[in-house]
Amino acid sequence: MPDMRAFVMHGVGETGFVRKPIPRPGPNDAVVKTHVALVCTSDCHVVNGSIGKRFNLTLGHEATGVVHRLGEAVQSVRVGARVAVNAITPCYQCHHCQRGYPSQCGGALGGWKLSHYRDGVFADYFLVNNADANLAPIPDEISDEAACYATDMMSTGFAGAEAATIPLGGSVAIYGQGPVGLMATVGARLQGAGQVITVDKRANRLALSRFYGADIIIDFTEVDPDEAIMDLTGGVGVDAAIEAIGSQMAFDSCLRVIRPGGVIVNIGIHSDGQAISILAHEGRTRAGAVTIRSILCPGGKARMSRLMRLIANRRVDPTRMTTHVFGFDQLDRAFALMATKEEEVIKPLIRF
Repeated sequence: MPDMRAFVMHGVGETGFVRKPIPRPGPNDAVVKTHVALVCTSDCHVVNGSIGKRFNLTLGHEATGVVHRLGEAVQSVRVGARVAVNAITPCYQCHHCQRGYPSQCGGALGGWKLSHYRDGVFADYFLVNNADANLAPIPDEISDEAACYATDMMSTGFAGAEAATIPLGGSVAIYGQGPVGLMATVGARLQGAGQVITVDKRANRLALSRFYGADIIIDFTEVDPDEAIMDLTGGVGVDAAIEAIGSQMAFDSCLRVIRPGGVIVNIGIHSDGQAISILAHEGRTRAGAVTIRSILCPGGKARMSRLMRLIANRRVDPTRMTTHVFGFDQLDRAFALMATKEEEVIKPLIRF
């Protein structure tokens, strides 16, 4: 059986390069030949044990490529088509999918299959379940790199802005300007926010958030974000707050700056295994009718096609987030950078 290169988790804290057989598709599946992939901080969380022990699990969940092989029941794509595959690949048939929660396909976090329940995309080929629903053709005018950002960073960040229900001209504070937070910033602007406030500590990320639509940037190492945001909103608080980093400190600040009746959305990954505390700050949470939502990256071909339309029509250029480019054999270096955030890394792109 022909084999391929793969970058895997050998155990908690251990990764390596191996050879594996090229996967074979079931009747409703597809096998995609990988062109480019992106390394995500949550990949580092997986290696550090956020989903428990795994042995020989191929890592990665953000990739684009071309269809290599199709199951006999797949009808909507052809071999050789250039496709993007969302990080979340639901079945769209189970109870949770039919209730409108496809990200939870089959159970909690069940839509996240790549590098969670089965091998991910850091290999020459990867398997996609329910291909008719999960393979999104890439328009000719969009690069593989740009389309790859739609697989998670755009989908998750935009979902945060969508769930925040920011009123036209309303105010929003976005905590964390990593790739997901940056795309939440774009999403807030596209949703019609009149005041977009971003909070981070890294100068390059705050500068990029300004490019992506932030009206006001706050370095939380220099000023108290709570005081600054309350001053900016005349003491009322923001209409929406988006936690995009996975920090109890940031989540607490969201609770303190949200106005009565406002919406808090958590899209950050809290990977330390601890429960998130919800403070009743001055009665804001309970008596203030505050809504708190959590979102996992929405998947599916329809959403992916809409996101790529935004790229094609120049509403957003996600490739500005690419700070480093590596070959497949440098994946260990890319992981080390994402774990430490050295060299002002925002997003490393992997070319196969």
